[in-house]
Amino acid sequence: MVRRLTVTFSESAVGDLADVRDWYTGQGVPDVGARLVGEVIARVEQISAFPESGRVVPEFETPWLRELIYPPFRIVYRVDDDRLRVVRVWHSERLMLEP
Repeated sequence: MVRRLTVTFSESAVGDLADVRDWYTGQGVPDVGARLVGEVIARVEQISAFPESGRVVPEFETPWLRELIYPPFRIVYRVDDDRLRVVRVWHSERLMLEP
């Protein structure tokens, strides 16, 4: 049996997901935004079982700060002993400036 880490989302990550949803709503396709947010959350649930499957964030090169590229997004997360905390969900071409 695979042990899953508890998943939490930082306030900034929640805001990022709300921005994605709102942008697509503004474009007149709210269903696309809702689908993408749901897909990101599903990916996070998957990586909670395999937290080291994401790569180390190249801007920081610290082993506890990782990311999963899920085009067009970068799902940036922190791995602690028993928790996976999503810190940002950004468009994949954007560089991360602070964890």
